[in-house]
Amino acid sequence: MTKFGDMMKQAQALQEKLARLQEEAGKKTVEATAGGGMVTVVANGRQEIVSIKIDPEVVNPKEVEMLQDLILAAVNEARRKAQELMAEQMKALTGGIQIPGLFP
Repeated sequence: MTKFGDMMKQAQALQEKLARLQEEAGKKTVEATAGGGMVTVVANGRQEIVSIKIDPEVVNPKEVEMLQDLILAAVNEARRKAQELMAEQMKALTGGIQIPGLFP
């Protein structure tokens, strides 16, 4: 078999592993909180927000802006953690080689 054929097989195997990794990532979750646990956000490895929990004590009509800030902070932290999760898994998949365009 030619070197090109070997490279194509390797690329196909990597693509299949990547597809499995992405499927598995959807099943893994990360959790982030803001405001000392007043807002909790759970995201999956695909960076999709799965749930948001808000402590009833923080729900005050006079402090809506604070609640909005807490939600944003928790969502952004959950997405950051989900990105880290995927980056770690990609690093394991590629043996530490960074492939442009896959994950930061």
